[in-house]
Parts: sequence; structure tokens; C-alpha cells
Amino acid sequence: MTHPQITGPAAWIGDELLARKDWNYGFSGTDLQELDAALQATAQLPVEEISADHFTLPTLGPQLQQIQQNLEEGSGAVLIKGFPSQQYDAEQATRIFWGLMTHLGTAVSQSATGERYFHVRDEGFKVGQAQARGPNTRKKLSFHTDRCDVIGFMCLQQARSGGENQLVSSVSVYNQILQERPDLLELLTGPYYYKRHNVDTGNDTPYCQQPIFSFREEKFASAYLRVLIDRAYQDPQVPAASGQQIEALNFIDEVAARPEMHVEFRQEAGDILLLNNWITYHRREAFVDHEDISLRRHLLRIWLSVPNSRALDPRFADNYGAVEAGAIRGGMKPA
Repeated sequence: MTHPQITGPAAWIGDELLARKDWNYGFSGTDLQELDAALQATAQLPVEEISADHFTLPTLGPQLQQIQQNLEEGSGAVLIKGFPSQQYDAEQATRIFWGLMTHLGTAVSQSATGERYFHVRDEGFKVGQAQARGPNTRKKLSFHTDRCDVIGFMCLQQARSGGENQLVSSVSVYNQILQERPDLLELLTGPYYYKRHNVDTGNDTPYCQQPIFSFREEKFASAYLRVLIDRAYQDPQVPAASGQQIEALNFIDEVAARPEMHVEFRQEAGDILLLNNWITYHRREAFVDHEDISLRRHLLRIWLSVPNSRALDPRFADNYGAVEAGAIRGGMKPA
């Protein structure tokens, strides 16, 4: 099979992203007034009942529509700055973040309990505990994608030190592998086993199979979560991975980790980071937190299914529920 080189705005490399017009958006004074007015107007509604119709943003709304377009057709990454997080408590900030995200897509569940907004902070879980997941630790995470079209993070408080964000274009990772090791692409476009996440208890299927790199209707999509792949192949019920399959995964990690391939920055309090999971991978460095619990690193996370999403390879159906363009998909089924 011939694998094509991919060109276009999603094929950025490293710091090229920072020079892109679609990378940065700064809230204006008018934007902040609209957010505050929308917060007051929806104060009596439960957070998850707030819709875009409730959370009206007359001038910011069209800007968010452009951001939605840029995430799918542009670089796939946007950093929104200028939200004065110190002026709001965590509950108010959550309401504003939720309201903003309703203008981009539909929030999907991030756990078997149906959580549609998730607190990213160190919860003190030990390795091996059933509830443990990477976002609730202080450890360094590997490059990965989450089970949604677009992931949104709002930083409420940063750690005392560390916790830097790193982003890499999965389009450019693919292109680099095509250039250096095209022999591995046959494996990476074929299926790998994934084990059900330990918190995904509403999922009746213990495993699924899906490709790392894929194409449908000439559109690229990549999904990658090495930890669940490794867990699958450690299970005796799953056929063993070949040496070349493991080599291919290791090469993804090696290419993504090259300093010239990814970009690093530190999300500050009030910053909102939005990523298209089909064309970017993200990871976080380990961090040192404050002793005072009230000062510890705290981010909010929302998983979005977006109406302008790309069609996916049918092999993603088991894990995402739907593969057609614009379908509601992703997330974890509530138990």
C-alpha cells in the first residue's frame, strides 16, 4: 500500500505552531463582559443544563465558531488567553468554561459515573489503584490522545514548578515516519489492541482494535494511547504483539519526543487550551505542587464531540460509538 505525504496547516513542526495566526486568541474587554453577563444569566441553572442558547455571547460567539473551524481545518491547536481566573471562584470558572465549550460542541462523559467536566489535579492515588488515571497524578505523561474530537483544558491554578505542556502534530509524526521508516506504516495503519480503561466500567467490551494512523475520504486521523495498548498486550487473552509492532510504537514515541518536533509552553492560570485529538498528541511534564491544598495545580477538562468533525475509519466504531462526520461520538459510557 502507498502511503501519502500530508501537506497543509496541520503539518506544523515544533515552534512553527507559535507563529500561526490560529494558535493564539486573546479575550477582549467586550468578550469578558459577555462572559460575565452570561454567567449571571445562567446562575440558577445546573452547570450541565447550560446550553449555547442560554449562554449567549453576541460578539464572542462568532469568534468561537472560527476557532471551531480552525481546530478542524487549521493547526488543530488553540491557546485562549486573558481570562481573569482570580476574579472568579472555581464554581464560577467551571460555569464559564462549560458555557464557552457549548459554543464549540457537545460535552461527552469522561468516566463511568457520567462526569462531563473533570478535575485534573493530583488526587494522591497510588500506582495500581483502580481509580488512578494519569491526569490525577503528578507524574510525567506520555504523548497521547483522549477519546473525543476536541479536548479543552482551563487552568485555574498552576503547580509550584513543572507541569509544562508539550504538543506535537501527529500529522508531522506520520510524515516523519513515512520519510525515515515507511516500512513501519503498514503496521501503524493496521489494528492494535487496546484494553478497556480501568475507570471505563460502563464498557462491556474488555478490548477493542483500532489503527494508530488512518485515512477516510482523504482525511487523516490518528488516535494513540500507549498505556492502554501496552496493557492489552500484557494480557494473556490477547495475541502477543510482534517485535516489529512494538518497534513501530517505540518509533512514534521517539519521533514525537524529538525537541525539534514538539512545542513546549506552560499553561498559566486563566489559559484555555483546545486541541483536535485527531491531528495532535499532547503530554505534560511532572510537577511539584504546593503544600497548601488550596494553592495546588488545578485544571478543568472537557471532552467535546464537535459538529464539524471528520469522518473516521470504521475500525474506530467500537471505541468511539460512531464514525460518520459530525456524529456525536467518543467519551465513556456511564455504568
